[in-house]
This record gives sequence, structure tokens and C-alpha cells, in this order.
Amino acid sequence: MPVPSGSGGPCRPISAGKHQQGGSLMSNAILVVNAGSSSIKFSLFLEHGESLELFLGGQLEGLYNTSRFKAKDAAGAIVGEKQWVPGQPLGHDGAIAYLADFLREHLVEHHLAAVGHRIVHGGIDYAAPVRLTAEIVGHLEQLIPLAPLHQPHNLMPIRLLMTNHPELPQVACFDTAFHCTQPAVAQAFALPSEITRRGVRRYGFHGLSYEYIASVLPEYDSDVAQGRVVVLHLGNGASMCAVQGSKSIASTMGFTAVDGLPMGTRCGSLDPGVILYLMDELKMDTRAVEKLLYRQSGLLGVSGLSSDMRALIDSADPKAKFAVELFVYRVGRELGSLTAALGGLDALVFTAGIGEHSAPIRESICQAAAWLGLELDPVANAIGGPCISKAESRIPVWVIPTNEELLIARHTRRILKSIESGESP
Repeated sequence: MPVPSGSGGPCRPISAGKHQQGGSLMSNAILVVNAGSSSIKFSLFLEHGESLELFLGGQLEGLYNTSRFKAKDAAGAIVGEKQWVPGQPLGHDGAIAYLADFLREHLVEHHLAAVGHRIVHGGIDYAAPVRLTAEIVGHLEQLIPLAPLHQPHNLMPIRLLMTNHPELPQVACFDTAFHCTQPAVAQAFALPSEITRRGVRRYGFHGLSYEYIASVLPEYDSDVAQGRVVVLHLGNGASMCAVQGSKSIASTMGFTAVDGLPMGTRCGSLDPGVILYLMDELKMDTRAVEKLLYRQSGLLGVSGLSSDMRALIDSADPKAKFAVELFVYRVGRELGSLTAALGGLDALVFTAGIGEHSAPIRESICQAAAWLGLELDPVANAIGGPCISKAESRIPVWVIPTNEELLIARHTRRILKSIESGESP
């Protein structure tokens, strides 16, 4: 399948700046949507000159049980909140309809120019954001077997918006795209070529987060921004990426987002022989194995208590302590592997929920990485940095908040401007 151009053919011209309505100027707004299996997160950005500023954001969750909605403005004040009656779930279609009504009410002075979507899997052919068409959505649906727990839900709002608001431009931004720069040897499994040709290879995920960190790292440390950096995206979903010259060299996640580090409920790297054992000896079918690996393992499975790192750190239960130790140990192992892939290390960056907010986890990981010449500043670490290493540390260590939503909004605006100017996005 050839790489689509992303332009999607002729389209209605879209202003990249202001709209005139009733004698007043309206700012363009870009909506960013991240749809999961039972939730939809959204952020709305307004265009001010060359910058994009957060206007409001929130989420609809519990879409198939007790549905809830909450939205906050840029200052964190609640601007919308609702809970539906139990037993009357919204579903994705109801959630999109409710969100459309909510935004219509709050965008009376602004123009919704486009919607940008986070799509987990772009496969081999989508190495950059694209303007969505029905044909491209069809191509992305063919990738569902590669990300069955994410891709269908990512695509559902796109289909709904195409049906209900066909005039509204939509842009897809892929979590796999950033890793397309990895050398072939880093992407390959040692499997027969006929299986590799079917798309069975290492893709890597959390690419939007890594791309954002690579884009802002020069603002924090211009000396190492083009050097050899390992970024730790540590949250409920966790991975690490080796970045050199702002490009992905290797990642802990591979064919699926269950690979690599142990996570909140996902097991991380696993000997494939374990899967055979589960099926042959415990008589587990495919769906039971999938549920175990994705929803019942990781921190939750090891501790038997919680998937939340905060709860485990606060717990006196030995199993909770062991779950934390296992997580830190695996991060340390992968750090050595990624450093080898880079041929050395010039900087370390923590990001995402655990990486940005858990000083104890950062401390434990840095202590395990002392062999690299890394010296942690405990005072700076306690307050969250941004630089948490000592001045004499051979390896600088940073804490940098990620912002995938802003990156998606930027990509969406860029494609809109390209369409308006007649260029290929």
C-alpha cells in the first residue's frame, strides 16, 4: 500500500488566523481527541498568532457503565461537570454528541477549524500526521489486529465526526510514527521473512510524547539536545526510548504496547514460552491470555493490591514493595540496553505521570544508574527539578513534562496551513 499524501483531495479553504463574524474577529480553535475503550479525553486550543494556547480540556469516562463528564479551563477551574444515571451509558456516539453540544456552547466567539486525533498505530505506511479521509480510515482499520485494544476506539470518533460533521477537517497523529527512523536491525524480530512481511516487527509506541520531549529539550539543555538521550515515559503505560539527534534509535516497546517495562496492569517483556505454557498447561484461550497480559499483570498482578504507583509506595505490604523494586529493576536493565544501542549516554529525561511526579521512583532509578556516572541532587529531585542531577554529574538528568495534546494541535494546524496554501501536507 503506498503512503497516502494526507491531503485527502480538494477541500474547503480554512483560514489559519482569524474569522470575521458579525463584525468581530474569531480565533481558530483546534480540538484534540484521545479516545480509549471507555473514555474520551479532549483538549481545545486557541490560535493566537503563531502560538497555540490551551482554552479548556477534560474527559468523558465510564462510557459503557456510569458515564461522567468533567471539563476545566486553562487555569484549572471546572467549567462543566455531569454524571449520568447508572445503567444509561453514553457510549462513544453519545459522548461525541454531548461533547459537540458542550463545545458549541463554549465556542460562540471562536471557530472550530479542525480536530486532531491520537492514533496508536500507523503501521509501516504512516510515518507522519495525515489529513483523514474515508480511504485512509479504511487503511487504519486494517491495522486493528496490530493494536486490538486501542485502534478500534481511536477510530470510532473519527467515523462519527465524518458522518455527522463531514465538513470538519480531521488529522491523525500516530504514536508509532516517531519510531520509523529506527534502523532496520532495531525493528526486526528473528522470524521468517514471510511473517515479517505481514507487519510483524518492532514499532514502538508513546511516540508523540517522545517527539514532544525531543522538540523542547533544546530549551532545557542545548548542549545535549542533539546528543545521545534516553527518555523515560513512565506512567500507567510505561516505556523508554533511545533518542539521538532528535530521532528514535530504539525503544522498549515492540510489536504491541504490552512489551518492554512492567506497567500498571501490563506485564511487559515476557518469554513467549510462557504464553505456550498458559495455553497448553492452564488451558487458557487467546482472550483469557490477552486479559491476563494487558489487564491483570504488571504492578497490579505482582502486588495483588493496586496498579497505582502512589498506592504501592505508600503501602507497607511486602508484595507492594516487591512490585516497585521489580519496576525499578526493569527500568535499570532497559537503560543499560538503550545506552548500548546509543553507544553511550549524554542525558536522561523523565516524563509522564510517574516520571514527572514520583521523586522516590526517580531516586531509585538514578541510584541504580550510578554506574553511568550519574549523581542525583536529592533537593532538586524532591521539588521536581527540572534538572535533578548535581553539577558534577557526568550525566545530566531532567524532569520535563510531556504535552502530547499540544504536539497534536501543532501538527493539525500545520496540515491545515499546508492545505490552505495548496501544498502537500
